[in-house]
Amino acid sequence: MKGPREHALGLLDKAEHDLVAAEATLSTGRALDMVCFHAQQAAEKSLKALLALHDVEYPWRHDLAELLDLAKSFAPQIRGLEERIILLTPFAVEVRYDGEFEPSFSEAVEALQTATEVYGLVAQIAR
Repeated sequence: MKGPREHALGLLDKAEHDLVAAEATLSTGRALDMVCFHAQQAAEKSLKALLALHDVEYPWRHDLAELLDLAKSFAPQIRGLEERIILLTPFAVEVRYDGEFEPSFSEAVEALQTATEVYGLVAQIAR
């Protein structure tokens, strides 16, 4: 069984993979819904990594507000990103199933920027 640090680093690796996928997709200018999906996933995995690092059991849901409530005490600086992070929550499901939701290029860029900032903050703490 992995220890807390190893578990956290594994989640951060997966979050980085989501960022790579989002960046590559964004560069095509197409499938912007998938950019947003991977951005949400990167933020979610980063927050879960922060919790895992501190040996906190996290919920197996996509609710970033719930994860933020648990994570804030370990990284108070994350409060500055809170509103932007919460905006990523619908991208976990809506973009995969709702054919009516198509984010704009600027929304996809903002989602990716937010996820990158969350990842960077957690990676700095964990590594």
